[in-house]
Amino acid sequence: MFSFLRPHRHDVLIAVIGLLGGLLLWALGLHTQGGRPFSAPWVSLLPLAVVSAFALVRRTAPQTGLIVGTLAVIADQFTVGNMVTVVLFTDLMYAAVLYGTPAAARRIPVTTFLITVAVTIGFLAWFRNPEALLVGILTGVVSFGPAITGVSVRNHRDAAEAAQLRAEQTALLAEMDRTQAVTAERSRMARELHDLVANHLSAIAIHSTAALSIDDPATSREVLGVIRENSVEGLAEMRRLIGLLRTGDADAEPSASPTLDALDALVEQAGTNAGTSGLTCTFEDVREERGPVPAPVELASYRIVQESLTNALKHAAPGPVAVRLGRAGPSLTVEVSSAFGDRSGPRAPGSGAGLVGMRERVALLGGTIEAGPVDDGSGTRIWRVRAELPVDEGNVGE
Repeated sequence: MFSFLRPHRHDVLIAVIGLLGGLLLWALGLHTQGGRPFSAPWVSLLPLAVVSAFALVRRTAPQTGLIVGTLAVIADQFTVGNMVTVVLFTDLMYAAVLYGTPAAARRIPVTTFLITVAVTIGFLAWFRNPEALLVGILTGVVSFGPAITGVSVRNHRDAAEAAQLRAEQTALLAEMDRTQAVTAERSRMARELHDLVANHLSAIAIHSTAALSIDDPATSREVLGVIRENSVEGLAEMRRLIGLLRTGDADAEPSASPTLDALDALVEQAGTNAGTSGLTCTFEDVREERGPVPAPVELASYRIVQESLTNALKHAAPGPVAVRLGRAGPSLTVEVSSAFGDRSGPRAPGSGAGLVGMRERVALLGGTIEAGPVDDGSGTRIWRVRAELPVDEGNVGE
């Protein structure tokens, strides 16, 4: 209702110019026809005023404007006529197709075409003169011409809007992909950062606490040596990760990416770090097949063992820490078990990010992982981390 009362400024301009133009032609005595029932010149101003008024609603009520405009242009045929009345009617026809409902846009061109054909045939049959064709042509120019023009413009407008919508959707999808890529890369970098330095920092924290609590020069010297070794190795790992971030290569892994062959050294280092905590670390490789393993699987296996050993150093009760590597068929099995229970002495706090990182790595590769306390079969509770990773190149997702 309010849009009907407040016409578009362009429609106001069209209505005002049309009305003034019609009044000018009327003042100059320029009429389109003569010998009509209502021959008084002022009568032709009535249809002009009507179509000018409904030109104000050519956008807001296009079908109403067309209906009233049609009645006005028919009434104009019974007066001396005004050219502007006909011109404004053609604009109402055009607006009804362009701004009307989709159903109106489909029906009006067909209706005007049929009317044009019917008028042409009717006048030919009535006058029986080829000049009657001019009446049909004039009817087509006034009705069918504006309608088909409105269809063409409307189709172009709809196509432009559809193209703009597709462009906006494409931009939105691209932004979503970019955001997901950034999030995934941040998660990957967070996992790498945690796995690279958590083991060394945990060892440093525990041994420094032990050095402060034990008043024995020999033990303190041994502990400080372990601290120095872990500090140097942690700094080296950090430099490699920083170098990766500076190169901006999102697909590359850190230089000197660890492999399964490095598990022996990793377990040996963990045993050295865990000596003061009463832990003994062992490694057992029972793989039935020694074939090549995809690099992402090797890296994930190494990181799972590394994080499990770090967790054992932080939380495990004194006892054995066993690392077992196996392979049967399409899966590589990584298992790390340690004594479950409380222990005295210095402990490093944990955030739980390590378990989350392990699960993320395994999920990216399409494998499975279990972590939690279990019974070892002899009635003893142990903490076990067991992961199965696919070794088929086609199934590796990282």
